[in-house]
Amino acid sequence: VTGGELFEDIVAREYYSEADASHCIQQILEAVLHCHQMGVVHRDLKPENLLLASKLKGAAVKLADFGLAIEVEGEQQAWFGFAGTPGYLSPEVLRKDPYGKPVDLWACGVILYILLVGYPPFWDEDQHRLYQQIKAGAYDFPSPEWDTVTPEAKDLINKMLTINPSKRITAAEALKHPWISHRSTVASCMHRQETVDCLKKFNARRKLKVTAGPHPPCPSAVRVAWHGSPQWPRNPITSSSFVESTSIIERLLSGLGIERR
Repeated sequence: VTGGELFEDIVAREYYSEADASHCIQQILEAVLHCHQMGVVHRDLKPENLLLASKLKGAAVKLADFGLAIEVEGEQQAWFGFAGTPGYLSPEVLRKDPYGKPVDLWACGVILYILLVGYPPFWDEDQHRLYQQIKAGAYDFPSPEWDTVTPEAKDLINKMLTINPSKRITAAEALKHPWISHRSTVASCMHRQETVDCLKKFNARRKLKVTAGPHPPCPSAVRVAWHGSPQWPRNPITSSSFVESTSIIERLLSGLGIERR
């Protein structure tokens, strides 16, 4: 895996559209589906863990860092401990409810939202208020940037960011969603320059962990309380003991018929 981060590649492109975002999330969902079929829940899906296989144009997206991953039996739901990265945590984890595979789909919803507009659906400088937003599912699609996003894209986000995990879309179901399965006729091909501009600022803040200054990086970001000098929370938190990632990797490789050497 030598291509660097997906999000860094996107901002270097001359052209980026909703259809491109659809292709990106499709690859992420395919990787998540494989994990789930092998009984593995990643628990820490975020931009830093989405890498490209090579530097070639159109390189495949790969999931990285299985350090917080857990093994589950079927659709098992249990309390596996508080683990993940703040802005990508699901409501059930924050409530300390039993959880399982649906936590990865929630994180995919957050990632897809960012892929489309360049900023996250949930944000607050205060972590407690951020968690309250997430538990309430308090996000929206503000004008003007969301006006040019198709209803089908918003529908998929809504299905991923469903508070009740039992009603949340699965990876297999998401891959059959029209916005992905019929991308050529459903997803917009319009270049999204504002998304790229916002994504550049998003990348800078999450990497450098520096203050953003007195102004929000994107106009509509005010709605999610980007006031003052926000700090980007990015470090994973965990209080659980979990299966070592080597065991997880061996399980995933066995599912592909590959022997670990």
